[in-house]
Amino acid sequence: MKTAAGGWNFEHRRQFASDNNAGCCPEVLEALRSFNAGHVVGYGSDELTAKAKEKFRALFETDCETFFVFNGTAANSLAIGNYCSRHHSVLCHAHSHVQSDECNAVGFLNQGVRIVPVDGADGKITIEHLQKALRGRRDVHASLPRVLSLTNITELGTLYRPNEIAHLTEFARNNQLAVHMDGARFANAVASAGCTPAELTWKAGVDVLVFGGTKNGLAFGEAVVFFNREATSEFMYRMKQSGHLVSKMRLLAAQWLGLLNDGKWLEYARHSNAMAERLSSQLRQVATVKQLFAREGNAVFVNIPGPAVRRLHEQGWRFYTHVGSGSGARLMCAWDTTEEDVDQFVLDVRNAL
Repeated sequence: MKTAAGGWNFEHRRQFASDNNAGCCPEVLEALRSFNAGHVVGYGSDELTAKAKEKFRALFETDCETFFVFNGTAANSLAIGNYCSRHHSVLCHAHSHVQSDECNAVGFLNQGVRIVPVDGADGKITIEHLQKALRGRRDVHASLPRVLSLTNITELGTLYRPNEIAHLTEFARNNQLAVHMDGARFANAVASAGCTPAELTWKAGVDVLVFGGTKNGLAFGEAVVFFNREATSEFMYRMKQSGHLVSKMRLLAAQWLGLLNDGKWLEYARHSNAMAERLSSQLRQVATVKQLFAREGNAVFVNIPGPAVRRLHEQGWRFYTHVGSGSGARLMCAWDTTEEDVDQFVLDVRNAL
């Protein structure tokens, strides 16, 4: 462990615990530095925020409306709540972040709204499972389904492709459900699918996207992108009331300008996906390590024998076990993961077995 000024201890070694653990990419730090000087009007009424919103319109090839909030939990809860009243419910996968890792923030920020978990192999919802979820009581004594929430890339590292999304959103429309997409790793999904952001969202029937930045090089902050501007007339009131209307909004917007310029957002996502593929490919050569799910983004899910996991942790490697799948290890690559990081980890896995 190294000690920085003020006595703060930190490790320089890059890890596989979470893409949240990586620092800021250089473009984001430079944007913060460049746009920090002087006094600028707050709460999103500044030119930088307007410029960032235009960037999103260009990126998605449509007249979308974008709002910037602190984190993914708030972004998901506020976006979903925009379509819900207190008697409504949200259908999402049982392993989704909204269901499993957000402390029922949807119900807290939108009092009365209920989450209904839906099953599906490999972290993905199917029409059959949705039909089963909707087959229950639909009278006044039960909550009324109002939103379908999809996660792309899923919590198990798998990908919804445009045709799959369109199939699900058509079902949603036929059942009066708005469609929310948790895109904490949306950049990785675009990089993996090889399509445009538009083809993976509004062209496939998505109403609102939470576009993740924190996991792809931002210091903090996510973007809530609505593809129907008419649905956003009261959204800033929701942001303000919940404590997520940032006063120095320009510093959130500046980060997005740094990340979106010159396609850096996609370049970094492609890199983290490539590092995950390198990791997955090498681990497939280790007989006692079993892959749990297809590697379609920047996550690798594997079963590593318990004694080897303990040895790896003792050596200082950080990664989560029993995540999402109920067993095994989740190994996350980030925008700054290197080939050397991957190769050293795999070598240590081999030596730990």
